[in-house]
Amino acid sequence: MDAHARPAQLTRREVMAVSAAAIGIASVASAQTGPNEVQEAGPVASGTVFEDTDGSGQHSPASKGLPGIMVSNGRDVVTTGADGTWALPVRDGDSVFVIKPTGWMTPVDPVTQLPRFATVFTLSGTPADLGFRFAGLPPSPLPESIDFPLRRQEEKSTFSAILFTDPQPESLAEIGYIRDDVVAATSGRVAAFGITHGDLMFDDLAHYDRYNRIIGTVGLPWYNACGNHDMNLEAPDNTHSRDTFKRVFGARHYAFQYGGVTFFVLDNVDYGGTDPSKPNGLGTYRGYFDGGQLAFIRNVLATVPQDSLVAYSFHIPLRTLAGSEPNNVTTNTREFLGAISSHSNSVSFSGHTHTNEHWYFGPAEGFGGGTHHHHVLTAVSGSWWSGPFDDRGIPVALATDGTPNGFHLLDIDEKSYRTTLLPAKEPGCASMRIVLDTQLHGDAPEVMRDYHAGTILRGPIEQAAAASTRVVVNVFDGGPRTRVEMAVGRNGPFAPMQKIERIDPFVAEVYARNVATKKPWVRPGLSSHIWQATLPGALPPGTHRVAVRAIDDYGREQVGWMVLEVTA
Repeated sequence: MDAHARPAQLTRREVMAVSAAAIGIASVASAQTGPNEVQEAGPVASGTVFEDTDGSGQHSPASKGLPGIMVSNGRDVVTTGADGTWALPVRDGDSVFVIKPTGWMTPVDPVTQLPRFATVFTLSGTPADLGFRFAGLPPSPLPESIDFPLRRQEEKSTFSAILFTDPQPESLAEIGYIRDDVVAATSGRVAAFGITHGDLMFDDLAHYDRYNRIIGTVGLPWYNACGNHDMNLEAPDNTHSRDTFKRVFGARHYAFQYGGVTFFVLDNVDYGGTDPSKPNGLGTYRGYFDGGQLAFIRNVLATVPQDSLVAYSFHIPLRTLAGSEPNNVTTNTREFLGAISSHSNSVSFSGHTHTNEHWYFGPAEGFGGGTHHHHVLTAVSGSWWSGPFDDRGIPVALATDGTPNGFHLLDIDEKSYRTTLLPAKEPGCASMRIVLDTQLHGDAPEVMRDYHAGTILRGPIEQAAAASTRVVVNVFDGGPRTRVEMAVGRNGPFAPMQKIERIDPFVAEVYARNVATKKPWVRPGLSSHIWQATLPGALPPGTHRVAVRAIDDYGREQVGWMVLEVTA
């Protein structure tokens, strides 16, 4: 691309004239103004989306322009004209990007597998006086032409995607854990691409390159959302807080399409600015979708068939059991749900809390299109790589709600979807954990001192304690629509178990027995996927099979059982 700057400032009317000349009937919409108006006067970026038939990535006079392709500055969205040309107003710091349509693909870095679909425009780059520890953006004047190559690829309407969140390595050793524990577990998984939902790093942005090269070995195009630990902490406000992220990945938020599904990768971490008195200068942040992103969502959706599936990926949850503080949840969830309500068939994914949760939103929460499913994904790092080592020298990393660390597989079948939890250490292991809650002070260190690990949770129990003993089941990927029932005895009838928000007693014991291996901020937390039931009081001494049957939110059956020993 030609790197000559174009500093001319145009009026709104002139911008519209340039856009109309470049793209003909292409659509333009903005955040503050109505459809077919441009947000403000300023420099105009333009270029061509073309078919990269020779694989060079270079636009030439012989290149064929592609019509009807969406291009955006992160707010406005235009579609290319008959010859593939487009034009958009830009502000300093904007990322201009092409929205990959179904059946086409952008260039992909051969080592990291990062899709290359964006150009960042900034006349002066990251201000040197901000004193960023990690390199931000270099000066990048507006090129004479920003040309986006696309190549054809076959895309079926039935496909899978790998969903990561919060790898969050605090040390070089923990980058190795990501490599050996979770990336290794993707081996053999057939998928079209992967998405990581933020906190790729744990504030130390110097390791993006090593991390990306490790993820690149999965061999799939890999998209990334920003997390609160992916920020330049020295930034005085939100404006430059993602400069290093943009230098590496290209855009703070964007969209792409695959197999007829529209995917949004968004940034809902709003940084309040550095606090020099805090470690590393970390300031306040909140979960928040700014007006530009909400406009971007509406503008893209305006081109998408209303009955198609739409998926949203971002970092901070819409809701979580981990707490309702502004740094735990999205503070304008209702506004976001309103922006996406035009398309009723939708699902969203987040991370951040290192828990695994399913939530459903309807008209009462601001979603006017039926029911929206929001899934807080299990973390790659689990309990931030806490816990004793397994036989490979990797921490067990059991999450605060009892979920194993790992990732999810998203399976798409035309307009329907489902997710599957894949624990990193045992991808084929059971989908639930069954334990006993038999002693009122069972999680107290002075009680654990008197028992070997697991004895309190597995028995045997005295016959006199049966009527006060609860069977506690953690269905790792269970949600509000999951049904769980239990039967005691080989031929005992199944009866419903009670869903309850509580701490998993297994987590409480693991954390209490392994304090020295646990990160200091890690504590057992409420789990949204616990069911419990009390044992029959008349249970005679002997051995008894306890069977548990669960029907998850997608209608799939999961089974588990334990052997209960009862003493006289």
